[in-house]
This record gives sequence, C-alpha cells and structure tokens, in this order.
Amino acid sequence: MESFSLILAIVVVTALAFDFTNGFHDTANAMATTISTGALKPKVAVAMSAVLNLVGAFLSVEVANTISKGLVDETGIRPEVIFAALVGAILWNLLTWLVGLPSSSSHALMGGLIGAAVASAGVGSVHGDVLVTKVLLPAVAAPIVAGVASMLASRLTYSLGRRADGRAAEKGYRAGQIASAGLVSLAHGTNDAQKTMGIITLALIAGGSLAPGSNPPVWVILSAGMAIALGTYLGGWRIIRTMGKGLTDLQPQQGFAAQTSAATVILASSHLGFSLSTTHSVSGAVMGAGLGRKGGVVHWSTATRMFVAWGLTLPAAALVAALAEWVCGFGDWGTALVAVFLVAASFAIWRISRREVVDHTNVNTGDEPAPEPAGVVTTAIAAVTPPPAGPGQELTATVAAPAAAPSGTKAPSAATPV
Repeated sequence: MESFSLILAIVVVTALAFDFTNGFHDTANAMATTISTGALKPKVAVAMSAVLNLVGAFLSVEVANTISKGLVDETGIRPEVIFAALVGAILWNLLTWLVGLPSSSSHALMGGLIGAAVASAGVGSVHGDVLVTKVLLPAVAAPIVAGVASMLASRLTYSLGRRADGRAAEKGYRAGQIASAGLVSLAHGTNDAQKTMGIITLALIAGGSLAPGSNPPVWVILSAGMAIALGTYLGGWRIIRTMGKGLTDLQPQQGFAAQTSAATVILASSHLGFSLSTTHSVSGAVMGAGLGRKGGVVHWSTATRMFVAWGLTLPAAALVAALAEWVCGFGDWGTALVAVFLVAASFAIWRISRREVVDHTNVNTGDEPAPEPAGVVTTAIAAVTPPPAGPGQELTATVAAPAAAPSGTKAPSAATPV
C-alpha cells in the first residue's frame, strides 16, 4: 500500500469540514421543535444533541458502506475526485444555511460525488441501481412516510389526552419530546456521520491506503463522530428558526409525535443501508404534525421554498463538483486553486451571515411568517380531525384571521378554541 499522501490528507480534512457543516446544518432536525416549544433551552438542547450524535456514529456502518462500496465504482476514483465532490457539498450546505433552508446534506454529498465521478470517469462510474433504490426512492418516500405517521400520531395523542389534566399532560409531552429529540439525535449520528465515514473510506481506498471493500477504520469513525458533534453543538440557528417556527406552530403534543415518527424512519433506514436524508424525514414529520391538529396551519410558502431547495440539491452540488473536478484535472495547481476558492467562498458566506446574526438568544424571537390562508390540504384534513380538547382541558390554536371582515360584522379572534 502507498503512503498517506498530501492530497489524501487534504481530502480527509475537507471531508471532516463537510461533516462539521453537516452537524450545524442539521441540528434543526433533532432540536428545532424541542426549542420552539420551550421543552429545552437552546444551548442545553444542542449540547445534548451533540453528545448523542457522537454516540450514534458508533452504532452502524451500513450507510458508510453504501457510499464507499455501492454508489460509484471505487476502482476508477482518485482522491482529487472526492475532493471535488466535497467542495460541491460544502458550498451547497453553506448557501442553504445562509438563507435558513433545511436542505439535505446527504443529497449534497451524493450529488457532489456523482458530479465529480461523471466528470472524471464518465456516466458508467455511477451505479444507477444503487442511486435509484438507496438514494432517490428513499428521498421521495421518507417525508411522505414520516409525515403520514406524524399526522396520525398527533391525532392519537390529542385523542388520548382529551380527559387528561391539561398542565400535567403538557408536562408529560414535554418530557416525551426531550426523549424523542434525543432519539432523533442518536439516529442522525447513526445515519449522517456514516456518510463522512464512507467518503473518507472511499478516499483511503482510492489513495491506496486501504484495500478495496474495507470497512471504515476506527479512527475514521471516531473523527467523523467528533466533527459532526462539534458542528451540532455550535447550532445551525438559522435553520432551527425555520424548522421550529417557519413551517407551522407546534404544541408539545405535536413536537413529540413529529420527532418520534422521524426517528423511527431514520433508524430503520440506517440499518437497511439507505442513504436517507434526515432533513426530508424531519421536515415531513413536522408538516404532518401541523396537519394533525385541528386548526393547525402549515405555512406552504415556506414549505414550497424548501421543496425547491430539495429538488436543486443533487444537480447543484453535482454541477459545482463537476466544475471543481475539471479544474483539479489541470494538476496540483488546479487542486490548489479549487482549495483557495472553497476557503474564500466559505469566508464570504460567513461574512454575509454576520449582517443578521441568529443565535441561541434570538432563535425563537425572529419575524414570524406572514399569516396565510389555509390551503386545500390543510382545510381538508382539519375538517375531518376530531377536536383535541375535552373536559378539563382547554387548548387554543392560532389560526389566520381573514384579510378583511364584511362591513357591519365583527372579525373573529386570532385565537379560537378548538
């Protein structure tokens, strides 16, 4: 086997940098609802999530093997190709973080790897069957399955809690929400940290430091887990604000249902080796929970922006990675140029973000989305949802008031008992 070369070291460092961005980009998946409902203080929530992400990294290597052995032909991949893939993934993560959109870090990495591999070795270097069955199909199914499960779970929790004491029930659901948030964090470490493990393992194989077909070494598992944990602790506060307040207004019952449903989907997919997007799963679960409460309104304008970002993630990261691979093809100076561009672009995005700082002190106090009328889906589901409140429990839900009331009539209150 060859020695650990300079380019290989650069690739490993860049992969860990991606893992770091994955951590703060996806903190919202585990803790946005917990923070928005007040179940945990922001800094406590991200610290808890960071520890559980690190623990989760050691639970499985199936997703890592999907990336290192299944998605692309490892025999035709050079370390420079993986470096270019990481450039595309990191830049997409930073851009979507800047605008507060919860896009998929997983798909950014997949897109970058596909674009760089195609630019280097042609379309044949990508295993299309693995791409479809373990990346694209789960991407479509995950938010739907998690959303439906979360909607049904929300209805069930309200139905079971009709006769419960209001304050006692809310306290219990907050405790359950903390536990389910921990489960999501554990699932995120199990699924997402493995993607970096897989990409580093692929680089080590490409550079001759590991034999083809090898599993991730222990030091790779440990470093990937620590990088994602550190990123998680710093907190992607912009995306937490969007997930916690921008999609829908959640009560503790809904937060518990959303996180439990998402964690179940993520953990099941991890053990099956599906490179699932935790962002897709959690976002779908949050929207499902919003639809599961009578009077709940999903902000479809925010959801539409998020869907567009999801659709652009794979091709955008692939395009940037393909261009980076083309420049790297000119030799060492080309690779150095791409590295300088990555650092400069990352710094520029960070500088722009400082114009409006979002952190743990104001994550729940930003501007709320403008009220919007309930859409067809929301109205139809709300119409058949039984009232959650029962004897001994009074719950209120915020609903969008009409733009204007007819002359001579009294406008309804914004907070209407349901």
